Amino acid sequence: MVGPPGVGKTMLARRLAGILPAPSFEEAVEITRVHSVAGLCDGRLVRRRPFRAPHHTISSSGLVGGGPTPRPGEITLAHRGVLFLDELPEFSRAALEALRQPLESGRVEVSRGGRALTFPAATMLVGACNRCPCARPRDECVCNEVDRARYVRRLSGPLLDRIDLVCELSPTPPLAVAEARSSEDASAAVRDRVVAARERQRRRLGATGALANAGMDVRETHRHARLEGGARARLIEGHASGSLTGRGHDRVLRIARTVADLAGRERILAEDVEEALGFRLGAEAAAA
Repeated sequence: MVGPPGVGKTMLARRLAGILPAPSFEEAVEITRVHSVAGLCDGRLVRRRPFRAPHHTISSSGLVGGGPTPRPGEITLAHRGVLFLDELPEFSRAALEALRQPLESGRVEVSRGGRALTFPAATMLVGACNRCPCARPRDECVCNEVDRARYVRRLSGPLLDRIDLVCELSPTPPLAVAEARSSEDASAAVRDRVVAARERQRRRLGATGALANAGMDVRETHRHARLEGGARARLIEGHASGSLTGRGHDRVLRIARTVADLAGRERILAEDVEEALGFRLGAEAAAA
């Protein structure tokens, strides 16, 4: 999420864990095991998805795990939950680059003293940052192009290529804020849609071991995210107008599959691909 301070980036990130489906028994056992190893468990089964939000001064080993006596890092403590990195470009380059392999494989591999340890790290990464160093809205920005380019370059292309959705948030007009409905009602409605979409995915992917579309491998992606007619043509246009990598192509398919699931449709339409490309090409533009 990209936007000036005060637009709600942190609030949205903290709401995310609440709209996700409750963990299954198997997921709850996995979460409890992780918390037990880290000394965070009281002996009872953990029934809520974790939400972790480390400070940007955290070290690489603190974020992904390791150290002289290997311990799970924040990405493992957020297993089956949400890892929120506020002020993303302020994290050290080494710490952010260390996230690349765990984000791809869903696990962290640590070697110490001739031993190899594996920590689970299937988490939903959410990052938030400003558009530029001054953090002001577009019409008030005082940064030049060099300042903006230097700020964006703190996030490497390979890391951004592993981020599915990039969206820019704008300040909400005061009148709209005053007239806004209860956030509890809004969250409940969104959660119902998410739960229904996850149930569709669970039934579709039951035999594969994947719990959601994000867990599909290349073969499953192309099997369950088939594009026809206008949808296929729109993806080809996206390749022509953008700079999608092979990884980016498959991520667009998974995003489009998820957009269709949220709408309760089995067929992926051209507008689903359009929405997926809008999020995905934001990441490609940032990487460039």
